[in-house]
Amino acid sequence: MMELKLLTAADVPPPLSVIAVSTLAGVSLTVESTLTSASPPVLVLPNGLKLHGTNVLLRYLGRTTTIIPSLYQGDAFEIGQIDEWLEYAPIFSSGSEYEGACKYVDGYLLQRTFLVGHSLSIADMAVWSYLAGAGKRWESLMKSKKYQNLVRWYNMISSEHAAVLDEITATYTKKKDMGKSISTKTKEGEQHNNKQIVNGNVNESGKVTSRPEVDLPDAEMGKVCLRFAPEPSGYLHIGHSKAALMNQYFAQRYNGKVIVRFDDTNPSKESSEFVDNLLIDIKTLGINYEKVTYTSDYFPQLMEMAEKLMREGKAYIDDTPREQMQKERMDGIDSKCRNNSLDENIKLWKEMIAGSERGLQCCLRGKLDMQDPNKSLRDPVYYRCNPIPHHRIGSKYKIYPTYDFACPFVDSIEGITHALRSSEYHDRNAQYYRIQEDMGLRKVHIYEFSRLNMVYTLLSKRKLLWFVQNGKVDGWDDARFPTVQGIVRRGLQIEALIQFILEQGASKNLNLMEWDKLWNINKKIIDPVCPRHTAVVEEGRVLLTLLDGPEHPFVRVIPKHKKYEGAGEKATTFTKKIWIEQTDAKSISANEEITLMDWGNAVVKEIKNGPDGTVTELIGVLHLQGSVKTTKLKLTWLPEINELVPLTLVEFGYLITKKKVEEDEDFVDVVNTETKKEIAAVGDSNMRNLKLGDILQLERKGYFRCDAPFIRPSKPIVLYAIPDGRQTATK
Repeated sequence: MMELKLLTAADVPPPLSVIAVSTLAGVSLTVESTLTSASPPVLVLPNGLKLHGTNVLLRYLGRTTTIIPSLYQGDAFEIGQIDEWLEYAPIFSSGSEYEGACKYVDGYLLQRTFLVGHSLSIADMAVWSYLAGAGKRWESLMKSKKYQNLVRWYNMISSEHAAVLDEITATYTKKKDMGKSISTKTKEGEQHNNKQIVNGNVNESGKVTSRPEVDLPDAEMGKVCLRFAPEPSGYLHIGHSKAALMNQYFAQRYNGKVIVRFDDTNPSKESSEFVDNLLIDIKTLGINYEKVTYTSDYFPQLMEMAEKLMREGKAYIDDTPREQMQKERMDGIDSKCRNNSLDENIKLWKEMIAGSERGLQCCLRGKLDMQDPNKSLRDPVYYRCNPIPHHRIGSKYKIYPTYDFACPFVDSIEGITHALRSSEYHDRNAQYYRIQEDMGLRKVHIYEFSRLNMVYTLLSKRKLLWFVQNGKVDGWDDARFPTVQGIVRRGLQIEALIQFILEQGASKNLNLMEWDKLWNINKKIIDPVCPRHTAVVEEGRVLLTLLDGPEHPFVRVIPKHKKYEGAGEKATTFTKKIWIEQTDAKSISANEEITLMDWGNAVVKEIKNGPDGTVTELIGVLHLQGSVKTTKLKLTWLPEINELVPLTLVEFGYLITKKKVEEDEDFVDVVNTETKKEIAAVGDSNMRNLKLGDILQLERKGYFRCDAPFIRPSKPIVLYAIPDGRQTATK
């Protein structure tokens, strides 16, 4: 962990933004108040070099952090935006301009989660620190509800990094008005009025701890080249997302680059549709890549390498039947073809290239070590015949390299310095290195990270394809699927996915993750900003007649979100007769006072029931002077008007009924037969304006995403229920 020293003037508090960023960045910072009055802060590096000025210090910490690489990263425009905010932030220290600055930033954040881009940066921390340092003045503005976007943004940062920021603000802002430094104990227990130790992170007990750093082996700043290499045989899923984001994380950390390479070596599974959608998903994740390449670009060189290995006695053609070959590999038995002559190998190789009947019986194998305890080294297959046309190059080739053969070759040829692979490939790392060695190519370092596994979820593309082909889902973007398009369609915000994955870091520990954590992060993002609407379930809905209700309907315009003006306004109609849900009607007792949300109190005088016990009608009177604090039931309702819109509320369950499916277990045995539930409802007329993809909250029902907007009264608006991290999905 990097250890630095921060020197500040004794008569002013140390810059909160520098301390906050250093702590988030995992830097051990010693703060000493030794400078003369009005001197800018100085950062002393381990080698004795010094940097001066708050903004210079923030940029340095942002560039060097290994914990949150986005702090000072991005394209030239985004870096320019960050610099602009650093220059603007000190305006919050000006008493006369403070509220004007709050108003400006509040408007700027109307439709933004962060000040720059889609992740936390030193720009956010600079402005946040000035607000936090303002003490009671900022606290009073927060209570006034004048700047709701600004407060939402401030609270988001404060809550997401509470363990660190709460400790810092408590330490450095408590005595701000006194103009004194904070006294703390050193390890020896001595008191120093001018010194404070900050070590990276603060745990739940309040003790300062360091964050672990993860390094790529032999990585050089500015020279790291990584690749994200999906096979175009399906859509990107949440597991691939981790791999993609880990590549971007390390590329940003080492000021390197990422190549997107499609591993298109199996025409039986691949298609241009998958390529196109993978690129869409990569863009959705915000992956910045240098270029797009294809393994098929290297087919001529790969064939030359295969022939070279045959001539060097490092590969041979084998016509052993597949099942027998697998058994021989398991038992460590040499193939009868292992010692074929070069002439025989070249002859059969040409048969393979031609795709002849004889060639189709053969494959090319590496001659490694059939007795090696690591079975991946027991003469793996390098090439197979496949007469199916390739989605990019048609029928030009009848043979295709395996992943095991192509990957180490292309990684080295493309200049990849580090190949990131999930730990499930661990046993094949020795094979990767051996093949590169036999090829005589530059060694590429392998870095492993744990595969992302989710409960009640299958991430094998072969298994996901089964659901698509058997009509168990509506396609790769089905909201029940763990694909990026699927979970976004269900209502997940990409910011939540990125945060969820980066919080796990590059750990090698295998974990089975709960969906609840991801959806809880998502809720924190959508709840402060999404508009509120009202829906009533169609089945059994009940009319409540208010005897003293308005003889003529009238309309009031009210906020769609009481704490967020940016959500807009909605028109609510008040009528003598209103609709409420059957379940709510059943919970009411005669002469009970209830609260009608956004209207006021009413007293239900009479309840009429049908033969089966369902409520058929309610009669009551308004009691608007009543207190909402005295009522047990706070009910949603809709006016009896023709403008209500039909809705279909869709709830989803897991596709399988078992938390984790073992490798030797047939997943078909645990397929969930009931994973989708549709509920007919009616909604307020304002929902006619919903657009595809809009996120909203239905009062007392939860969060939803609009999957099909309003077209005509006979076609319902389709709303997909978004889990909130507390609900248990149907199993």
